[in-house]
Amino acid sequence: MEQTVFTLCATCGSARAGVLTTAHGAIPTPIFMPVGTAASVKAIAPDDLAAIGAPIILGNTYHLHLRPGDELIARHGGLHAFSAYPGAFLTDSGGFQIFSLSTLRKLSEEGVRFRSHIDGSSHFFTPESVLGIQRNLGSDIMMVLDECVPFGADYAYTRDSMQLTCRWAKRSVRERERLYGEGISLGLLFGIVQGGFFSDLRAECAAQLSDLPFDGLAIGGLSVGEPKDVFCAHLAETADRLPQALPHYLMGVGTPLDVLRGIACGIDMFDCVLPTRNARNGTLYTSRGKINIKRREFAEDDSPLDPDCSCYTCRTFSKSYLRHLYVSHELLSFRLNSLHNLTYYLNLVREAREAILQGSFPSFYRQVASCYSDCEDNADTEKD
Repeated sequence: MEQTVFTLCATCGSARAGVLTTAHGAIPTPIFMPVGTAASVKAIAPDDLAAIGAPIILGNTYHLHLRPGDELIARHGGLHAFSAYPGAFLTDSGGFQIFSLSTLRKLSEEGVRFRSHIDGSSHFFTPESVLGIQRNLGSDIMMVLDECVPFGADYAYTRDSMQLTCRWAKRSVRERERLYGEGISLGLLFGIVQGGFFSDLRAECAAQLSDLPFDGLAIGGLSVGEPKDVFCAHLAETADRLPQALPHYLMGVGTPLDVLRGIACGIDMFDCVLPTRNARNGTLYTSRGKINIKRREFAEDDSPLDPDCSCYTCRTFSKSYLRHLYVSHELLSFRLNSLHNLTYYLNLVREAREAILQGSFPSFYRQVASCYSDCEDNADTEKD
């Protein structure tokens, strides 16, 4: 089971540049993972992902288990063969759905029983069964089952939830060891630090999970409605408690500024629906800041969306044409806008990595922040 998963190449303050090794390739970090909840990044084909250099995407255990079914995917060779995406897959465990679909579920020590949002059918997730589902999916990185509590949850509930998450994490580790003992290999396994918005609970959770043989640790339960200063404080405190030898993953957080904040705190991996969801709504991220392509001022603007971007959208089309597609409800708008936004995010983390290697991350941070200091979107929601 011993393997070198993460290699740290350089630091600049707390910011880190590294390499994460998976069964489907080595991934330079920091990295942003496009969200492909149902094994598809909306409006984007696998060759688009290859063109923009996306080495890893995120799928969702809950949604893929319900439709088309993880056993069907296994019969088709796993996610990579089924979707024709050759890079790595990280699959979330369904813990966020426990949070976001709270009216359809019931928690117990054993696991979580929930009703499908699709057809109302009953399902039961345990820490063990979630690993089995992700094994069927052929996940490169598997997340443990956890519970995410809402902002405003009281101390007693949050403490009990955090302790349950830790017990589930220990069961996940034991299940992986059992499967390995039977000669069954799995993807990398990441634990998830919870604890709501109580520093001592997050510290306790991080300490317990750091003692377990995980391949990486994630920070969950942030960007769930809390004020930005609260988010920043808990991000910094929690990141500081993660083992330096492991990759660090901030789940479901992804405005450009929040990605930079995370990198500055030592986060290596990010995911969020924001770039593709906002692309479909006409909101685009550029080296000059965020713009809304549907604005009338772009009706006759023949300039490229971002003169500093080399993506297919910016190389080929004008703002005028992109506005025309959007206001005409043309489906091509979804693809071109999404292609650009994902390129922006991937370039952002690549440039951050280069700045870390050169020891100039603080000045890079300030440069990008000057374009986005007044743009604080909401981060993740249930799916994309």
